[in-house]
Amino acid sequence: MSQTLHARRLVTASQIIERPTIRIAADGSIASIEPDSAPQAANETFAATFFDIHTHGGSGHDLMEATPKAFANVSGFLARHGVGHYLPTTVTASIDKTLTSLEGIAREIECAATSRWNPAHARPIGIHLEGPFISHAKRGVHPPAEILPPDIALFDRFQQAASGHIRLITIAPEVPGALDLIHHCALQGVRVSLGHSNATAAETRCGIEAGARSATHTFNAMRALDHREPGILGVVLDEEALYAELICDGVHVAPELVRLWFKAKGQRHAILVTDSMAAAGMPDGEYTLGTFAVKVADGRAFSADDLTHGKHTLAGSVLTLDRAVSNLRRFTGAPLEVASRLASHNPAILLGLGDTLDGFEPGKPANFNVFDEDGELERTVLHGRTIG
Repeated sequence: MSQTLHARRLVTASQIIERPTIRIAADGSIASIEPDSAPQAANETFAATFFDIHTHGGSGHDLMEATPKAFANVSGFLARHGVGHYLPTTVTASIDKTLTSLEGIAREIECAATSRWNPAHARPIGIHLEGPFISHAKRGVHPPAEILPPDIALFDRFQQAASGHIRLITIAPEVPGALDLIHHCALQGVRVSLGHSNATAAETRCGIEAGARSATHTFNAMRALDHREPGILGVVLDEEALYAELICDGVHVAPELVRLWFKAKGQRHAILVTDSMAAAGMPDGEYTLGTFAVKVADGRAFSADDLTHGKHTLAGSVLTLDRAVSNLRRFTGAPLEVASRLASHNPAILLGLGDTLDGFEPGKPANFNVFDEDGELERTVLHGRTIG
């Protein structure tokens, strides 16, 4: 059934359309957008659905389970929080476990491209390989025994298992062999993100010269900033063209440093991610991230093993992207049209998908996030259907 939607404004990648009337065809695509035609009473803002390029799971499931049940639960959960597309993200595990997970994830990605996929669910459209090519010094909760030196042949095995669906990979540029792998990935069109790294400034610049285009969860699992040796963090904040993820939950990064990151990267190269794990959307308790145990309490996820040794190592988050956008607005004062861009347009542009994921044109899927007068997510529309 066709339908007509009215809004106070529609935020696109390049402009704000005032008082649009949006007509949706029976197949869930956009039929037309007419500016300056909505009733004056319309007070909602429409914007692109979010694109989470760094999520490990949610709703009680880890995406490395790589089963239809896990993907159905996670994809439905993400959609209820404004996500239209996402990259299932791996965590360091054994080679065999990683290969098995990549094969299963690839099957779900290919299913999501067909009519069999539930149109009310967010769609996985590629894979973010986080590990095993990272630094032991900044491994976070990644299991040390499974961290491996960068290896082109092994990456090719991973990509073959993934049926070519690896779109993003996190690599520590200072590890021997990293620059060759970064260059190899870049030549294949796989975007490289620098992270879990103890790199110096010079080592980081070499990674960028080899083809890296982004940074993984800025501030976290990175060499600390020093005024004489700025290290990877200093270069990430200073290098204008480099994209930079951030987990904006107020736990991983203090509000003062969220503001510093936003000032440094601006509205064009800052990217909001969740790094969410299975406990997102769930009560406190014990969960898994990849193959290891995580304990969640008071909105914080910690490595269960580290807790037994008196350490408090964060293990992903329980953040959702709608809350990340809201937190960014609260921490920085950024307007909704800018904050939502960081969770939708910027990650799409990084991956070369801007024209296909967040465009509002006749014939494209009617995917919108609908925000109330206060800028809070009210509901999501996917393929013309209201999600909640």
